[in-house]
Amino acid sequence: MVATSVQTAQDFVRWLDHVRLTDIPMVGGKNASLGEMIQQLTSKGIAVPGGFATTAHAYRHFISSNQLDETLRHLFADLDVADVKNLQQRGQQARSLLLHAPFPPELEVAIRDAYRDMCNHYGPDVDVAVRSSATAEDLPDASFAGQQETYLNVHGEAQIIESCKKCFASLFTDRAISYRQTKGFDHFDVALSVCVQKMVRSDLATSGVMFSIDTETGFKDAILITAAYGLGENVVQGTVNPDEYRVFKPTLKQGYNPILSKRLGSKALCMVYDTGGSKLVKNVPVPLVQQQRFALSEAEILTLARWTCIIEDHYSSLRGGQFTPMDIEWAKDGITGDLFIVQARPETVQSQRQDNVLRTYQLQKPEGTQPLVTGRAVGAMVGNGPACVILDVQEIEQFRPGEVLVTAKTDPDWEPIMKQAAAIVTDQGGRTCHAAIIARELGIPAIVGCGNATSAVKTGQAVTVSCAEGEDGYVYEGALPFEVKEMALDTLPTTRTKVMMNVGNPDMAFGLAALPNEGVGLARMEFIIANHIQVHPLALVNFDSLKDGSTKRKIAKLTQRYDDKPQYFVDKLAQGIGTIGAAFYPKPVVVRLSDFKSNEYANLLGGEPFEPKEENPMIGWRGASRYYDERYRAGFALECQALKRVRDEMGLTNIILMVPFCRTPEEGRRVLAEMASHGLVRGENGLQVYVMCELPSNVILADEFSQVFDGFSIGSNDLTQLTLGLDRDSALVAHLFDERNGAVKRMVAMAIATAKANGRKIGICGQAPSDYPEFARFLVEQGIDTMSLNPDSVIRTILDIAEMEASL
Repeated sequence: MVATSVQTAQDFVRWLDHVRLTDIPMVGGKNASLGEMIQQLTSKGIAVPGGFATTAHAYRHFISSNQLDETLRHLFADLDVADVKNLQQRGQQARSLLLHAPFPPELEVAIRDAYRDMCNHYGPDVDVAVRSSATAEDLPDASFAGQQETYLNVHGEAQIIESCKKCFASLFTDRAISYRQTKGFDHFDVALSVCVQKMVRSDLATSGVMFSIDTETGFKDAILITAAYGLGENVVQGTVNPDEYRVFKPTLKQGYNPILSKRLGSKALCMVYDTGGSKLVKNVPVPLVQQQRFALSEAEILTLARWTCIIEDHYSSLRGGQFTPMDIEWAKDGITGDLFIVQARPETVQSQRQDNVLRTYQLQKPEGTQPLVTGRAVGAMVGNGPACVILDVQEIEQFRPGEVLVTAKTDPDWEPIMKQAAAIVTDQGGRTCHAAIIARELGIPAIVGCGNATSAVKTGQAVTVSCAEGEDGYVYEGALPFEVKEMALDTLPTTRTKVMMNVGNPDMAFGLAALPNEGVGLARMEFIIANHIQVHPLALVNFDSLKDGSTKRKIAKLTQRYDDKPQYFVDKLAQGIGTIGAAFYPKPVVVRLSDFKSNEYANLLGGEPFEPKEENPMIGWRGASRYYDERYRAGFALECQALKRVRDEMGLTNIILMVPFCRTPEEGRRVLAEMASHGLVRGENGLQVYVMCELPSNVILADEFSQVFDGFSIGSNDLTQLTLGLDRDSALVAHLFDERNGAVKRMVAMAIATAKANGRKIGICGQAPSDYPEFARFLVEQGIDTMSLNPDSVIRTILDIAEMEASL
């Protein structure tokens, strides 16, 4: 757009394409950022709608022309933001003063002239968004997100002038006053710039928010994208539960397609233009069939993710290369189909966190405890207190410090009490909504998108809010005890024996990656199948011929978006494995192929018709013997497809495969041949294949197994069982089960020695080293390469190993 700024002494207007990030004092953080992207990033393919901004001088001219400064200072002289009534009264009076003050004619003319220039460029009566941009917002340590007002679908000069005045007045919303006071900003040092920006017709398409960092764990290499139908305010304010997509940055930049997860949101409402009503916008219901579809295509997800990387890299470069994760709003135009960035600011919570201190929360709940409600966890913390259910912001005076706020959704008007809450629970919203963002900033747990929290939880009821159990958060009845542990990570010693982790739950992977580790020594595929997929693979392959109508209906509900039912298994498994692989990239992640026993497979949905009845499934048809068998070969093919996608399409070549319960070297070769038939060729694209060392035959024939596989991982549970002739499922002989038995230790020593003699890596993935320090010492003495432990044992075992190695 041609620059036509009003060049006067007052300098009331600036075109966005003539401002940079250094102009925050003149046009505020939002407008400066928009100008920065228009000037610097459009050449890199990023689209940003044009427009103009009123200046900080324009706001101050408005205040001085109406002689409001002294009046406002007097009004705020006895401000007490801790007193909700006092805050509300001062805020209402301040806003009224500004709303009833006339616009200086010269300022009004400047705005009208700028809008007419926009109409000359975009067409007559162009629809615009009128957004507030404060001179103290979007700073690296204080976002001021949502403190002032935004008006969408504004058209015509009169509406724009009215909206600009409302934006000026919104500098004194209750939440903005409270936020400035909390952050230590002088109310009269902050000015308000207004952005008048061409509307993106996302009312006819989709919009959302994205972060270039994992919002819950601070994992730096993941992008979180949320999306819903219509204008983006519904996502920002938490009115809808949006779709969520995660993308892995490192391999995205290498040209791969690393979409780690796609989570469907309900997206029940769509904000559109209110063309025939009295308001500018309105919400309309979304048809159920549309709710059940993802709002973005894979191509759109990847485009937005690439833009996120470009924006993050640019803003990091402006800070001398310092990592600067970004909080970005995007929109898709329903007329042209084009994507746009409509706002970008530094993320202000995870980026400020100390990396050298690890804080973990462990909830102590009685076995069998069931939650009152479940939603999306925000912050890996636990909090408890009496619940306070409030359905209307006008009733926030009922809230008392230390209570758990339970409501339908929050917006910035709730902030004066949110900062006093022990935790926050909402019916609506996703992990980028207002409640989630403020909870992170305040450092308190929140659960959003519960659906029924306001009806399931009662005011005065003691509750515990747990966000420390994965991506889902749970509200439990009662004040359950919990423990908080802190560890200074920079004080941990370095050990020769590498300490890895056993990880099965993808939802926990990003958080666990913050622990000191050398990668994942055991990623159990069974956890993903049982908890994320839930269906027997052969029931999906043979879906049309299933006889049990009830089972068929349950599977159909789980896979309702899939015409190709087996693809559901491949997608879910690839996303689960990919998430674990990405969390620890580029460190090795050893993924064990499925090792269900036949009775466990039978318990999966639709599994019973495909599984034999075995007297002792523990030593029956499990592990390697299934993969090349005609009775399971089609199921194993799905596992291979998922793994090939993770390595070849997502680019996660740090994934190492491991074959369990492989009885003979010949069986190992048959498994490798079966894998190769599905494109998983050992040695190709760096693919390594390990074998579990859990049978006496694996130890006795370790020389021969070394010719077939690249490494070994000792499974101490099964090796103890089969060395001592115990059924580890039998309570009758449980007292004899002990990995420290001399026979077991001799087996372990033989395995380590033989693997090393053959130049093969060998580790252990059983729990024995963390349960028994003397067993860990034995392994260190034998020179084992790695120990893979449950996460809660890692730090203690590192300290133990360092002490052992020092004494050897």
